[in-house]
Amino acid sequence: MIKFYSLKKVAGLGMAILLLLTTIPVNAQSDNPGPKIGVKAGLNFSQLYVEQPNAKDEKIKLGFHFGLFGKIPITDFLSVQPEVLYTNVGSKVTYGGSDLENFLGIEPGEVRFNLNYVQVPVALAINIGPLNVHAGPYLAYLVSANVKDLEKSDLSGRDIKDLETEDFNRLDYGVMGGVGFDVQNVTVGARYNYGLRKIGNSGLAGDLTENSKNSVFQIYLGFGI
Repeated sequence: MIKFYSLKKVAGLGMAILLLLTTIPVNAQSDNPGPKIGVKAGLNFSQLYVEQPNAKDEKIKLGFHFGLFGKIPITDFLSVQPEVLYTNVGSKVTYGGSDLENFLGIEPGEVRFNLNYVQVPVALAINIGPLNVHAGPYLAYLVSANVKDLEKSDLSGRDIKDLETEDFNRLDYGVMGGVGFDVQNVTVGARYNYGLRKIGNSGLAGDLTENSKNSVFQIYLGFGI
């Protein structure tokens, strides 16, 4: 059975560091600085939490995201934050068992899932001075999937036979929430994304991942206009 504590520890540590930053003195500013658009980019720490009998271990995959964000005031304390992001997620899963090579086309060892989405999150943000706490839904479209079987003998990557992007569900959706820290036109933050739809369909990807869903912790830096 795979243990799922590592990503939670990373998320908790990241949130604690960001909250600590909010204690640093900054110039006074309104709770809602007004309409804003900008660019943002950051790192993804993702896992799939694979529920497969032959999955022996799972590691966090380091990825990235970048795109555009907006901030639309509703009241002095509330705003809507729509975004359009390109995001790379996935996981590194170690499989074992004699049936894998013939049935799934892989040898026992580590398989790396790379899933690339265009994601549209829409958050409702509560603004308290420079601090904002935000949460909301997201919708994502799978642009491409790249899956590698990493043989332990030489660590060379090769494509798993017959595994294509069409073996994964094109649409993903879920919920997300996080905290941000805004100083003038610069924003820094941390966020957790929890997928509500399994990533694999009835093809080979479904056999490899069973009911796995995306689980991603993000840190980001943005610059507003």
